[in-house]
Parts: sequence; C-alpha cells; structure tokens
Amino acid sequence: MKEGAFLYSFEKLEVWKETREFVKGIYKVTQKFPYHERFGLTSQIRRAATSILANIAEGASRKSKKDFARFVQYSFGSLTELLSHFYVSFDQNYINEDILNAIRKKSLHISNQLNALHRSLE
Repeated sequence: MKEGAFLYSFEKLEVWKETREFVKGIYKVTQKFPYHERFGLTSQIRRAATSILANIAEGASRKSKKDFARFVQYSFGSLTELLSHFYVSFDQNYINEDILNAIRKKSLHISNQLNALHRSLE
C-alpha cells in the first residue's frame, strides 16, 4: 500500500495489524495439516482466525461504541475458538508443543489488546 493512502479506521488499530500477521502464520501452520483435514479442522481454524479480523473491521464501521464493543466480543470468541482448535490439532499430533505454546502466547497478547479495546469503548 502506498504511503499516505487512505486508511479505514480498522486498519489503524494495532490489534487488527497484529492479528493480521497472526493469521498469516496460522495459514502457514495449517498448510502442513493432513490433506484429509482440508474441509475439517483446517477450514475451521482458518475461519476462526479470519473471523477475528473481520469482526474488528466490521465493529469499527459501526456508528456506536456499543456496537463496536459487541463486535470486539465476537472477535474474542473467535480467538478462543481458534485456540481450542489448536488444542485438538496438538492432540492429533498435527502440531508440536512449541507451536501450541507460540499460538497460546500470541493469543494471550491479542486477547489483552481486545480487552483493552473493549474497555476503551465502554
């Protein structure tokens, strides 16, 4: 994107930027999942991850802070769903403990950012 280009309000949010990077990593991790999971766990994980981003963006477009806060809560729900899916991935030996711990650490960081954003909207 060109410098000085118009940005939507969600594009300016640090939590959205960091989640976008997180989602890129999630896609890389899930590329290594078994082919038979393509329409199962892989799809579920990717939808949950992109839902975090989409809900932040959609919430930022709402007219009221209350509406925005509700979409931030949806993002948090998608984040916890994503983490739960990665526990299943670990249990199925699709990822190792190091990857799970890295995802947990990044999820905690994003969770804290979402909570801070939510508090600022109350």
